[in-house]
Amino acid sequence: MNRRSLVLAVIAVAAAFAMPLARAQDKSIVVASTTSTEQSGLFSHLLPAFEKDTGIKVRVVAVGTGQALDIGRRGDADVVFVHDRAAEDKFMSEGEGVRRYPVMYNDFVLIGPKQDPAKVVGGKDIFEALRKIEVAKAPFVSRGDRSGTHAAELRYWKDAGVDLDKANGPWYRDNGSGMGPALNTAASMNAYILADRGTWLSFKNRGDLTIVVEGDRRLFNQYGVMLVNPTKHPSVKRDLGQQFVDWLISRKGQETIAAYKIGGEQLFFPNAGSDS
Repeated sequence: MNRRSLVLAVIAVAAAFAMPLARAQDKSIVVASTTSTEQSGLFSHLLPAFEKDTGIKVRVVAVGTGQALDIGRRGDADVVFVHDRAAEDKFMSEGEGVRRYPVMYNDFVLIGPKQDPAKVVGGKDIFEALRKIEVAKAPFVSRGDRSGTHAAELRYWKDAGVDLDKANGPWYRDNGSGMGPALNTAASMNAYILADRGTWLSFKNRGDLTIVVEGDRRLFNQYGVMLVNPTKHPSVKRDLGQQFVDWLISRKGQETIAAYKIGGEQLFFPNAGSDS
């Protein structure tokens, strides 16, 4: 073997050993989460504190809950952090997650124009409000994106006794987008929309919109976090991902969540250890 070949062989061997080492030293994870945690500003508040405590960088993929869980199913995320209990339970039953932990909650609110054509303002019953909107054929914007908010909205219509397949028409706008863009559409149309309170509080382009229905216990909105199963998906960074989960449900993580406020109003309420 000539000198050039020897040098190239040494470089190749060194590179082969260095690649696993580089992966091991790459202290970063991917978290598939909802647009509400991103667009509310929660991650901008949380992640610097987590990185300071652990040295682990987090790349957030913010999509609807259904899409976030699908990303986990493909093994393209280390952790999923979402808010649709039924979908989360299905994810766990499929063996895609290691364990589900409750993290925090807030609530959904019904947003609508101040003129209130459906006459629902001040109500506390989300089912009654939706029935009135359907009867009035008042403009309503749906996220339509398989998110946790979209899943909740569809449940509310069904439980209110409204068959959207039959009632659907120009008044019902299926937007197919995240919470922020859907709110922008509702503002431009003076339409009603179901939103999570966190994103609403951080939303600036409100136009003539305001909260018209809140306080119904059925509007409770729970968030859960799960490490993607590394047995099914060997690329998952088990230790780093679990550190993120453990930090979120730790005293420090829970206090950091509680400390996030806009205009003095708390957006999320920690409840790790609950059965939600």
